[in-house]
Parts: sequence; structure tokens; C-alpha cells
Amino acid sequence: MKIGIVCYPTFGGSGVLATELGKALADEGHKVHFITYQQPVRLNVFNANIFYHEVRVPTYPLFDYPPYEVALASTMVDVIMNHDLDLLHVHYAIPHASAAYMAKQIVKQKTGRSVPFITTLHGTDITLVGKDKTYEPVVTFSINESDAITAVSQNLKEETYRSFAIRKEIEVIYNFVDVERFNKKPIDAFRKVIAPDGEKILMHASNFRKVKRVDDVVKIFAAVRDAMPAKLLMVGDGPERPAIEELCRQLGVEEDVKFLGKQEQMEDILAVSDIFLLPSEYESFGLAALEAMAARAVVISTNAGGLPEINVQNVTGFMADVGDVNTMSDFTISLLKDDDRLATMKEAAYQHACLFDIKNIIPIYEKLYRQFCRAEPCK
Repeated sequence: MKIGIVCYPTFGGSGVLATELGKALADEGHKVHFITYQQPVRLNVFNANIFYHEVRVPTYPLFDYPPYEVALASTMVDVIMNHDLDLLHVHYAIPHASAAYMAKQIVKQKTGRSVPFITTLHGTDITLVGKDKTYEPVVTFSINESDAITAVSQNLKEETYRSFAIRKEIEVIYNFVDVERFNKKPIDAFRKVIAPDGEKILMHASNFRKVKRVDDVVKIFAAVRDAMPAKLLMVGDGPERPAIEELCRQLGVEEDVKFLGKQEQMEDILAVSDIFLLPSEYESFGLAALEAMAARAVVISTNAGGLPEINVQNVTGFMADVGDVNTMSDFTISLLKDDDRLATMKEAAYQHACLFDIKNIIPIYEKLYRQFCRAEPCK
């Protein structure tokens, strides 16, 4: 098949999943065309079946805000017509679904062919941005005009039906993880640099926005550090980082917290981590938690959104209500004091992550794509 993938190219979950999906499809022999404004951060390998098309947005004095959606739709049309794409798969509703609809209509007018597009909903495109009255009518229309709709969790599917007048069936296709990539032995030298005296290592990774409640991460760690020697790795960056660094100083844990910034080689960092902290206010799925589990880290999280669909209480980790720092701290301390239990739960986390292995999910997408192929069989 010849597949166009439209996504954000950044470190966010939707961009990561879309890129990993495209790479896996290319490995299966499909021609995959990425269409976005810069090369996706995870698109870091050469594959003869992968093509990248940059969306160029001309700037004119007339425009206070460059019309990205128009430029995106025009680029989609160009790629569809010049590379004879079978379909488009757009990730994150805004503005990709509406641009895909526009491109579909243009191609149909030019060639008479109706190129299908599939929209995958990822989370904040529904729970935050999409609910804004400024965008809601376009989001609703674009989702309903999609030839197929998927969501990354059952929770997000239900949230979409509650928030929008969606007339079509939404299929849940869970986020996935490349277990082979994350199933790595920890690098002893790396762990020794971080924890020279054998301290336990906790980790958090996010975009450091308010919804991630990164301050709760630091509060949990402060409680753990009071109970035992420990280190905290903070991966990512975002608007809350300066305040979080100041909180570390206020709580007196700054010497034991390392801010690593944005990282592409997450598997090396996760491999040395014992506990992954994710006290988010909401997660449509929790891809970061799944990657941690694949690397044999136990997840301490909230029970918000789609997290209960991947983090099994008292098996792969523990969950508590949003903001319940004391309970999450108690869970973490208790676990870190029991090496046998920690080892058992690490293995359980890995085994559960295997259910979401990319090798299990890719065939589901391929089956969906083939429903919308042209009359001749798509190979």
C-alpha cells in the first residue's frame, strides 16, 4: 500500500506513535509518505520505503498567522497525485482531519477519485483543544467526514462521544510499543554515574505542562528521599520546568534530581529506572507509561483517563486519585523497600507491555487500511 501519514513532528505522544507506525509499515514493505512541517523526531533511520514531504508555509505581510492548514491541504494534494497514494492516515484531529477533507475534495474534483482518510484521535485534540467553541464545529465535521475513526483508548472513545455529535463508529486501536527496542539490559556504567551508591532511580518524562502535575512528581520524590537514598531523572521540557526546578530547591532535593531535557534514546534511560512516576491529571492512554513498562520499570500513576487500561493495580504498578500524593508516595516507598516484590512487578510490567507490542498492533491497522483500498487489491 501507499500510505500518507500526517502528524505533528514533535516529542508528543501522537507524533511518536504516528512515526513508529510509519516505520513499522515501511518494514512490512508498504510505501509510507510522511507529510508535516519538519522531519519527525523519531524518523531517525533510513528506509527505502519512507518518504518525507515538508509542508512549506509562505509568509506574507498580509497574514498575521501563516495559513498552515491551507498549505498542509495543498501538500497533501500534491503527494496524493504525484505518488498515487491509496489513503491518508491523519493523527490528531486539529488541523489534520479538516485539511485531509479539503485535500480529498480537491483530488476528487481533479481526478474523479475519492481518496479515503482515516483519523486517529489521540487525546488533547478531543479533551482540550477540540472542546473550544472556536474549533468544535470544524472538529465535529472533520471527524464525521473521516472514512474511519480510531481512538487510542476506550476512555478516549467514550470521551469523544460525550463531547461531540459523532455519528460514526470509533474503533479502539491501542497505542503500541516496540518491545524489542525497550527490552534492554541496563548499562551498569550509566546507572553508576546516576546512582553511585546504589540508590534507587525514579523517573518522569513529559512535556512539563500543568496537566502532567509535575509538581506532584517532585513531592512524591521528596517523600521517598526522606525514607531512603534515591535519585530522580526528569526527562522532557516545557512551561512548568522553571517552577519545578524552584520546587526542588524549596524541598531540598535539587542535588538528587537531574533534568535531562528532551531525549530521543529513551530506552537507555528507562533501562536504569526502577519506578516511573506519572501523576497526570489526565492521560488519554499513557504512552510514556507503556514504554516504561516495556523497559521493566514499575509505574506509579493516577487512575485518570486511559491509564487503568494499561497500568494494572498491584500487578504492573499502583494507581491513586489525582492529587493524592501521600498514597502514591506510600506505594513507592513500600515497593522500593521490598526488592523481591519490586523485581516481580518489574517482570509483570514487561509481560503486560508485550500485549501492546507493535507486532500485535500493526496487523490491525493493515486490516483497517485494506477496507478502503481501491478496487484492485492493495498489497
